[in-house]
Formats: sequence, C-alpha cells, structure tokens
Amino acid sequence: MKTTESRTDKYEKEDLQAALKVLREGGIILYPTDTVWGIGCDATNEEAVKRIYSLKRRADSKALLVLIDAPGRLRMYVESVPETAWTLLENTGLSADERPLTIIYPRARNLAPSLTGEDGSIGIRITADTFSKALCTGLGRPIVSTSANISGEAAAKTFAGISHEIRDGVDYVCRYRRNDNTSHKPSAVIKVYENNTLEIIRK
Repeated sequence: MKTTESRTDKYEKEDLQAALKVLREGGIILYPTDTVWGIGCDATNEEAVKRIYSLKRRADSKALLVLIDAPGRLRMYVESVPETAWTLLENTGLSADERPLTIIYPRARNLAPSLTGEDGSIGIRITADTFSKALCTGLGRPIVSTSANISGEAAAKTFAGISHEIRDGVDYVCRYRRNDNTSHKPSAVIKVYENNTLEIIRK
C-alpha cells in the first residue's frame, strides 16, 4: 500500500537537506539538539570551527564539544576509550527520555585541532534527538555543538531567546523546532581519565 509523505515529514526533510548542504560546504548552522539550540559545523573543518569561535567571541583556548550519532564512532575520534566511559554510556545518555550526557575523553584525534582542550581532551555526546542524529548520520562526521549565545552570556533555552547577532552570523538557521517553547537544559558533563577515574564537571 502506497503511503503519502506528510507535510511535516517533507518540511523536516527539506530542512535537514538544506542544513547538510551548508555543513558539507564548510558553513555553520544554528540547529536544535538533544539539549539547547546549538551552533554547529563539521567538526573536522578547522576554518569552520574558527568561525564559530569568532561568532561567539570565545577564546579558542576553551574547547567545544561535538555530537556523534552512535557509540561505534567513538574510536574514530578518541585514541582509547576508557572502560569507565563505556560503563557510563551503558547506563545513561543514549535514550531520548534520559538527560543527555557529555563525556570528556582523553586524547582526541581526527578532529579540528582548536576543538580540543589544552590536555588534548574532547567532549563528545551521542545524541538521541532524531534531527541532530540525522545531521550527524547524513554528514558522516561529528558536528560541533556549542550553545547559541555570545560567550559569557546565558544560554538560550528556546529559539526565541537566541540573539539576532547569533542568528545573523550563521549560514543557515534550521526551521525544525523553532516553535518549541519547552525550556531545555544543557547536558550533564563528566570527564573520564585514562586510569578510569572520573570527574563530574556539571550535574
């Protein structure tokens, strides 16, 4: 039986394809994530990453986190994933109805150099949100995810709270979830070390 694609599905598909086109061309986008709205780009593109730092007026010594679509991609961007991290991922952070978890891993690789911390670490979140997950899958690479605000200002909890400076500074603003007035919170953040100890950065 032939089914008809709904207007909503078509709308989201067109939005997704437009965002992916910009990402593939080295541009930056404003998009909804599994937490707050984020500014994003191809996390392997150093020039695009530098544009995000400039737009946010953020010191490039402060690392940015990235989103990926599946645990299996971790080893492509982290030299060695500590067992503690696998345990955390088995218990939280992979379901859309749980609070998202960002894990900071040691020894990042295959990413834009300015994304990593001074110690070579990288914050990675496996997104369960359907739209941001589809972006990561479609691009085939991690996507930068940093809050849509000028550095030092409060993160916008909804699209309406994002400043025009940020909206005007990106190459594409996603249409998906613009009218969602749910107040979203940033993810929990835990740093794991090679010796399998961990540090809670944000609860």
